Amino acid sequence: MDNGTGDLTGLVDRLRRDRRTHPYRGRREYSQAARDLADRCAVLIDAGAAATVVPVLRKAVDRMTAALMYMDDSSGVVGDDLQQIMELYAQACIAAPQNPRRLAGWLVKLECDGPGWPRIVLRDFAPALGASGLAEVERLVADRAATADPESWTGLFAIRDLREQLAEVSGDIDRQVQVLAEHLTNAVQYARIVDTLRAAGRTVEAIAWARRGLAEKAGWPHADQLLDTLVALLLEQGDSEAALAVRRAEFERHPTLEAFRAWESTAVQAGAADPTPAAIERLRQRVAEQPLYVSELVDVLTAVGAHGEAWTIGRANADRLGRQRWLGLLERRSATEPAEVIEPYQHLIEEQVGDSGDKDRYRRALPLLSALQAACRAAGQDDRFAAYLADFRERHRRRPTLMKTLDAAGFHA
Repeated sequence: MDNGTGDLTGLVDRLRRDRRTHPYRGRREYSQAARDLADRCAVLIDAGAAATVVPVLRKAVDRMTAALMYMDDSSGVVGDDLQQIMELYAQACIAAPQNPRRLAGWLVKLECDGPGWPRIVLRDFAPALGASGLAEVERLVADRAATADPESWTGLFAIRDLREQLAEVSGDIDRQVQVLAEHLTNAVQYARIVDTLRAAGRTVEAIAWARRGLAEKAGWPHADQLLDTLVALLLEQGDSEAALAVRRAEFERHPTLEAFRAWESTAVQAGAADPTPAAIERLRQRVAEQPLYVSELVDVLTAVGAHGEAWTIGRANADRLGRQRWLGLLERRSATEPAEVIEPYQHLIEEQVGDSGDKDRYRRALPLLSALQAACRAAGQDDRFAAYLADFRERHRRRPTLMKTLDAAGFHA
């Protein structure tokens, strides 16, 4: 019978891969083969021929899972192709129901014993598994948990992932929160609980969990996203005072330009007073305690347009600003008071040329010389630049590479 499926075997055969093949060889062709198969199977599923493609897609998943163990996929392209095949397999299983217990067994085995790919998404397979299949997944996961090696991180993670997904597809919010709360090891886990409660309309509980997460994981990776969510929830509740208190507390804890902008943005949303005076005062206090915070003070002053004060403080603390921030300050000051940046630029040039650890030190000095020349010209002191360049060349005349670099750039004697 020719229903357009005759080429499926040939397509899936292209996904065979000899483990002896060089990891970099044939990746593009392999990816194209997977996409060709996916396109063909999608057409057949839409045409009502899902039963025909189920075994083909299952075989494709198995072959691609194995192939990725011996192929370099640092770009993630083939991994994405495999994930698409998995999604199609789930669709095909829904359209052409399979034995739910066997499907459950395959999914659990792939998750727990596989190499870590593809990602098992129970939500996609839930309609095909049905109540009996999901119950089988639950049973198998419980068995795995009872016999898991406590030293196997990958095994424990797979079990945890499946338990969390089972809680999600159950639709029981309390169960989902309970399972997620078993592993409060990072800010992301708190955020998942908050998002779950928020989506369920349980805003008060979501706020409580967000506050708890920030109290326990302040400063951790992704805690800033959790804080943003808390502020959004408080604003949705109409509690702008609490939202502003959260922003202020975060700025008090870690007074940075980013924290200031977030506080300022929330104040605008809430129609509250400008927090700039309070923020600058707090930064002045922090600089007195920890001088390295002077860079943040300069950033905030610059952001609010207090360029004169930013320059005064920055110049007095240039060694604490960092090169890029100091250069930015010089560039801005040059636009209004070019005479004031002449000496700082000269100092940077000498410092750059003397940096023996930088093999490109001469080349990197050229933009500084150009900036110095422009500042002298803007200040009406062209003679000053000419005198400096002559003196500079004289002092470094025994550096032939530097002399050639200067000549090539047009900085002649």
